[in-house]
Amino acid sequence: QVQLVESGGGLVQAGGSLRLSCAASGSIFSRAEMGWYRQAPGKQRDVVAVAGNVGSTSYADSVKGRFTISRDNAKNTVYLQMDDLKPEDTAVYYCNAYRAVRPTFNYWGQGTQVTVSS
Repeated sequence: QVQLVESGGGLVQAGGSLRLSCAASGSIFSRAEMGWYRQAPGKQRDVVAVAGNVGSTSYADSVKGRFTISRDNAKNTVYLQMDDLKPEDTAVYYCNAYRAVRPTFNYWGQGTQVTVSS
């Protein structure tokens, strides 16, 4: 049974910082592309950042230069450092573990709320 457990969300003022963590159980982490997604009320879930299992990273345009994704394979944990937060970053943030080639999988965490006040 694979579990992704997020932590680190909360309430912060605009311009502040938060670091989200996602710990993965099971043996999937080293084979997974790890990503952070977010969903604001009434909106679809969108990708924020992705870290491949060979060191590549990608970001949504809206967070480039402000957010940094990193992964620690020894700890089975992926992080999202969020700096210069803006009210429009307010959303539930979800961790994702994905693999497109066999054995394929696609797992989600339960989500953590991030609220940025103006």
